[in-house]
Amino acid sequence: MTSRRRSAKRTFGEISKLPSGRFRARFTGPDLNRHSARTTFVARIDAEAWLVAQERAISRGEWSPPVRQVAEAPQQRPPTLSEYAATVIGRRRLRPATLALYEKLLRLAITPTFGDRQPSEISVAEVTAWYRSMNATPTQQANAYGLLKSILKDAVEDGLIATNPCRVKAGGQKTRAREIEVLSVEQLAAYLEAVPEARRVPLLLAGWCGLRSGEVRALRVRDLDLDAGVVRVRQGVVRLAGQLLIGPPKTTAGVRDVTIPPHLVPSLREWQRRQPTRGRDALLFPAGDGVSPLNDSVLREAHDKGKAAIGMPGLTIHGLRHTSATLAAQLGATVAELQARIGHSTPNMAMRYQHVAADRDAQLAARMSQLATGNDWTPQSPPRARRPRESSRKREQSELPGMDD
Repeated sequence: MTSRRRSAKRTFGEISKLPSGRFRARFTGPDLNRHSARTTFVARIDAEAWLVAQERAISRGEWSPPVRQVAEAPQQRPPTLSEYAATVIGRRRLRPATLALYEKLLRLAITPTFGDRQPSEISVAEVTAWYRSMNATPTQQANAYGLLKSILKDAVEDGLIATNPCRVKAGGQKTRAREIEVLSVEQLAAYLEAVPEARRVPLLLAGWCGLRSGEVRALRVRDLDLDAGVVRVRQGVVRLAGQLLIGPPKTTAGVRDVTIPPHLVPSLREWQRRQPTRGRDALLFPAGDGVSPLNDSVLREAHDKGKAAIGMPGLTIHGLRHTSATLAAQLGATVAELQARIGHSTPNMAMRYQHVAADRDAQLAARMSQLATGNDWTPQSPPRARRPRESSRKREQSELPGMDD
């Protein structure tokens, strides 16, 4: 209510609160052009003070357009994109792996084209041409575009530019080369039977509980709680500059407790009983030295034997995670339940898993008829459900869209 009253009383300029929580001040000058403060403000009162100063300068005949002001004070020149990107990334709280990715994208894809340009000098046509020049590398194309768009979004909020020149529709969306590949319960059992026994439990947790490879390899002894019947995900292993590091999951949604299917608990207890005594903070699946994280290549070697046994050469370890999520969807898990179980911060991927379980509605309808009549009914196969289309706004909510998987 207070902000509405202030807006109603204001006769010169306007103040708007940005998604970042900062305030932007703008006004129409004597030259009939719209001008914004060169920076945003932490407090509304600071934005008010800036507008008051501009209004006084106009009334005294001392005001000049911002372009002239910059010319008269060259030391205040706007930053280049490289300089501004360093500022933007420096004020974000990023995981080491994300920071390394951003630095790589800037070095290889963004800086060579736009690094020495000021954000206000970058046009829509130039961004579109730059985007299309990366068609041969679609993953880097999507990631680099998403990063550039997020940097220039901050430039808009900071008053450096009026609009964001990144206008490529769904530019930050990555296309997938193939559909989700999942196992049946029988295939999963055969796969695990063929996996070397020393690596069976980590792959079992990936297939039945939907854990990522890095999450499995970062589990501590305390995280496998068989009395409660849960596995607690609190961190993950990432490879950075050739080293394996353990850190928090990439999103807060990744921190979760996943219930273990009860039929697995007895065999996990037997496996646990045979393990050497280790402290609660020790890694559950360490490397050969008993201390370091297990290398992802070691898990892949075991996985290769399992996928060969069931004749699925294209199956990845991540495919085991897809299997767990699809089974949950087929058993009626809601989007929210899937998000919580697989650790996604947005519902997009969870909705994809529900798509593969689209025939469940026909099964539910058949059960209703069975309840009403006492007879068995064979459900009609429904037409193939179309994958829900996401709005471009939702696709680009994250800094680098499509990385939540």
